[in-house]
Amino acid sequence: MTLPNFDKSLKQYAELAVDIGVAVKPGDTVYLQIAVDQAKLAQLIVAAAYDRGAAEVQVQWHDDLIKRLDMAHMATSRLYNIPDFIKGQFDYWVDHNAKRITVISADPDNLAGLDPQRIANYQNAFNQAYARLMDAISSMKISWTIIGAASPKWAEKVSPDAKTPEEATDKLWAAIFKTTRIDQPDPEAAWKAHDHQLRTKADWLNAEQFDRLHYVAPGTDLVVGLPKHHIWEGAGAYNPRGEEFMANMPTEEVFTAPDFRRIDGTVTSTKPLSYSGNILEGMHFTFKNGQVVDAHADRGDTVLQNLLKIPGARSLGEVSLVPDPSPISQSGLIFFNTLYDENASDHMALGQAYPFSVKDGVAMTTDQRTAAGLNQSNTHVDFMMGSADMNIDGIKADGTVVPIFRNGDWA
Repeated sequence: MTLPNFDKSLKQYAELAVDIGVAVKPGDTVYLQIAVDQAKLAQLIVAAAYDRGAAEVQVQWHDDLIKRLDMAHMATSRLYNIPDFIKGQFDYWVDHNAKRITVISADPDNLAGLDPQRIANYQNAFNQAYARLMDAISSMKISWTIIGAASPKWAEKVSPDAKTPEEATDKLWAAIFKTTRIDQPDPEAAWKAHDHQLRTKADWLNAEQFDRLHYVAPGTDLVVGLPKHHIWEGAGAYNPRGEEFMANMPTEEVFTAPDFRRIDGTVTSTKPLSYSGNILEGMHFTFKNGQVVDAHADRGDTVLQNLLKIPGARSLGEVSLVPDPSPISQSGLIFFNTLYDENASDHMALGQAYPFSVKDGVAMTTDQRTAAGLNQSNTHVDFMMGSADMNIDGIKADGTVVPIFRNGDWA
């Protein structure tokens, strides 16, 4: 690694994930999901968590090549049946209110060329096994954060013109550090200021309580209803114990849940989506009465159609607002990674809604959440649909129209 002060920056990055990402306190259980080629970062995160008094830090390692080999060769009877010990691990984390730190670094094309139906069947089985932990995460019952780490395969996808894998990896690390404010004199103070700025936008939207949003851009003309008593969130969130955490680092969005029964029109993706080891591009959706009635992708259509077969995936669980002048967008980079690309663009999510997106939603039963307009699913897949041409209006119940975005930025 040839980046100046890389070791210092990596240590700051690890501490940022621990302090701002999930705010580790004495007695906490922490679980870290990370690739084997990121061992140095893993060691720094584990050390920082124990330094803050964590009672236990579990590390769940993964590896791109082993993942591909499993998807290609594991016996079908094993691949489609998630072992009890894995389910038990998920239950352990929920029972101990474990704080999750997920580090993503995978090759966006890692599973390209493999049988998409086999991958989809595995994903469906995994989602079912993961359902209790997914509910804890989506209900904010536990603290969690997702950060990135540069790997050569991912870096080469982002910077195909780099002369060597090392140069590409350096460039990606530099971009990661910049978008997470590690390049600032005091990264943690910079994050607190950013959190306040996004929360101010969310507070304004919550006060307005729009009945619906109208998105208009080339290829998009979509009306999205919003539930009564919906809640916009920005940057930091809180678990039931009153501890703040930063779910995504970086983040530039404010977001809420739509009313899954009131979505009509068309929407077109504007950036590639890396999903299930494949790249999807040029996605087009038509909604009627809240459901996708037609969809296709210029690239990865079979993967998209399999995604839409997952129960609940034909409606939306999230809508977000991200200004086109955001630092990630202005970098000009396509990251081929949702964590970064969704923070360069307005985005929506197929599948599960976050219960905290309506008043008292976390305390509701599943039936009550459905009645409130929150979509239910075992998946949550963001796709990017914003651009510098995007105009968004908020429409109140009495028909009053208030501009929210003009030409991709706050009006």
